[in-house]
Amino acid sequence: MADHEAPPIVVPNAWQSLRSLTAARIALGRSGVSLPTTAQLEFQLAHARARDAVHLPLDTAQLGQALQGIAPGQPEPIVLASAAADRFTYLQRPDLGRRLNEASRQKLQALRTGASAPAYDLALVVVDGLSALAIAQNAAPFLQALTQRLSEEDWSLAPVSIVTQGRVAVGDEVGELLGAKAVVVLVGERPGLSAPDSMGLYLSWAPRVGLTDAQRNCISNVRPEGLSVTEATYKLHYLLRESRRRQLSGVDLKDETGDALEANEGAGKGPGASRNFLLP
Repeated sequence: MADHEAPPIVVPNAWQSLRSLTAARIALGRSGVSLPTTAQLEFQLAHARARDAVHLPLDTAQLGQALQGIAPGQPEPIVLASAAADRFTYLQRPDLGRRLNEASRQKLQALRTGASAPAYDLALVVVDGLSALAIAQNAAPFLQALTQRLSEEDWSLAPVSIVTQGRVAVGDEVGELLGAKAVVVLVGERPGLSAPDSMGLYLSWAPRVGLTDAQRNCISNVRPEGLSVTEATYKLHYLLRESRRRQLSGVDLKDETGDALEANEGAGKGPGASRNFLLP
């Protein structure tokens, strides 16, 4: 009787070829009725990285050094803190992360004293959010690219603010205290099991305490494996110009960069030289 081949330890999944198109956990196969050991260990590692990203403190000194001189004549970044005194409080009380503490408010108010207080077109606020890792890796390259674009136009920039234990809305208070016409918040997004280093961008026109998400524009997943710095700055630069021209932001301001990107298809111009394969 001829010998029969032993069945494979891991039974492959028919969708295996699709794994090259996404970081999502699909087509992992099975071992009996369970996940293969490799897939299970990779999941546990990704979960650990996501947890670490949430609790990792932001190195404000290192970030401040990296952000020095991102634009000609820019002063040193201002380090601020939210009303959440520590990471545990921050995670338990999201409302405290949306407001500055008293010392930080006084620091910004001191910059606005006197009749000759400068008027700013834009305040850039860097917030650790739920992933300081995302900010540490992506904030400086992004701001360098953005300020280079803005330098070609007449944008007056406030000193960059770095906020620890902060949420998105804290940027509206910073922008209001600085007297800025618009604010852009760079924030570490909630880590996923395939993306612990994703940075989000939020734009508000006429920033003030109490704005809602409907009054902000969001660009998400800024990281090397997601939306590149080139693409993100292209989109944000468009939104900033339109926001200043129309003096609004949020649901009334649409990202119409797709039309320009489509026009550049195949021409090798900017980030739109190739289109999303999901679009017809």
